[in-house]
Amino acid sequence: MSKALIVIDYTNDFIADDGALTCGEPGQAIEPYIAQLIHTFVAEQHYVVYATDIHHADDVHHPEMKLFPPHNLEGSEGRHLYGSLQEQFESIRELPFVNWIDKTRYSAFAGTDLELRLQERGIRELHLVGVCTDICVLHTAVDAYNKGFSLVIHERGVASFNEVGHKWALGHFKSSLGADVRS
Repeated sequence: MSKALIVIDYTNDFIADDGALTCGEPGQAIEPYIAQLIHTFVAEQHYVVYATDIHHADDVHHPEMKLFPPHNLEGSEGRHLYGSLQEQFESIRELPFVNWIDKTRYSAFAGTDLELRLQERGIRELHLVGVCTDICVLHTAVDAYNKGFSLVIHERGVASFNEVGHKWALGHFKSSLGADVRS
């Protein structure tokens, strides 16, 4: 197990038409690609992590509460994985190389034990998919780069509600983080 797939924030609130902070159609369009990539990683028994935003409605001190509407609230339908990914996760969640990590900041590394889990498994190569390209995927990628991981960003597996930010982030992954951006 030398590589890991990190599925970032692919939830109803970020993807569904009625999601609290949705990127809508661009996010919906990447669902088949992400589902197939998860299937491939599981079939090859590589580590798969669902790094998923969690918030609490009464947490008035969280900085995102001033920037965005309430989203991915603990216990809400908005926090469930979008579309076929929820059922896919339910069918693989007990596998020893599949994990769910709750995150409270943009980066999947901030305030979580993700780095420790990766180190324990000797993983140095991270494959990133999910949303939003220019927010949570970007911040996770920057932290991974700063921690010495090699990065693969799946262009067909990331999306944002901000097309300009999405395109900028794809360029930044290549030019500033040395990531392998696969189309």
